[in-house]
Amino acid sequence: MPLSQNARGAVMMTLAMGVFTTNDAFVKLVTPEMNVGQIMFLRGLMTTAMLLLLARQAGLLRDIRQMLHRKVILRSTFEIGAAITYISALAHIDLAVAATILLSLPLAVTFGAWLIFKEPVGWRRWSAIMVGFVGVLVVLRPSPEDFVPASLLAVVAVFFTAGRDLTTRRLPPALPTLLVSLFAALTNTVFGAALILPFGGWSPVSGTALMHLTAAAVLLMAGYQTIVIAMRSGEISVVAPFRYTSLIFSLSLGFYFFGEQPDAYMAIGASLIVASGLYAFYREKRRASPLACATEPRVPH
Repeated sequence: MPLSQNARGAVMMTLAMGVFTTNDAFVKLVTPEMNVGQIMFLRGLMTTAMLLLLARQAGLLRDIRQMLHRKVILRSTFEIGAAITYISALAHIDLAVAATILLSLPLAVTFGAWLIFKEPVGWRRWSAIMVGFVGVLVVLRPSPEDFVPASLLAVVAVFFTAGRDLTTRRLPPALPTLLVSLFAALTNTVFGAALILPFGGWSPVSGTALMHLTAAAVLLMAGYQTIVIAMRSGEISVVAPFRYTSLIFSLSLGFYFFGEQPDAYMAIGASLIVASGLYAFYREKRRASPLACATEPRVPH
């Protein structure tokens, strides 16, 4: 039996969180050996090669000019910003902490939809956004003795990623997902190459690091595909909450690869972020339902 659009979106979002988080773990493993630009370039080069091969087999290269659609370019610009800031953050903070901060993404998407696209947001969802922001502050531990400045880079990455996701929702339906992914990988590769010297120059690549980056490239290719499919499938209020599965993946991988132990700050902060995000989605679903429209016609929630 074929999956419904909502079920398909939920499955794809869960897969996307799994592969993206595992990619993050492999990237974090190589950050002691090479800089952000070199990581983006090498990983992007392999990802681009694989996507080019898939696009050729699918017969999409004859339509490659579709990649130059202005919304695809804008989406890739956000993608580049997210890659630079998030990889930089991973080099200095725990994987689970970075992933927990990224859990606030759905709230940032709601804020961006209000700010850019003038979508209505009621006081209940504004309250949820504020609670989520408090959760981020708890994770950041903004006290002089505990605060890690690099964690702010993960916060910036949240807003870049929100811009990417908002743009993804507005891509032309006929535009092949594979071409969107290919353009993102290609532009990340080019910008990564440009950043190698400013970020400290080329470093020798060990065999282990190359294997880690190869695995990261395969996972990134899968992530590009699944996140675009997820964001273009089903209702966002149903699909987006499955982002929170990334917490399960990040805690497991952080413990396995780096021996990370979540503390009370992260547990409390993550709980606030997840609870506020789920409530915001609940209010969005209520607002969009026929019953909500009939009983609350004047007040956006």
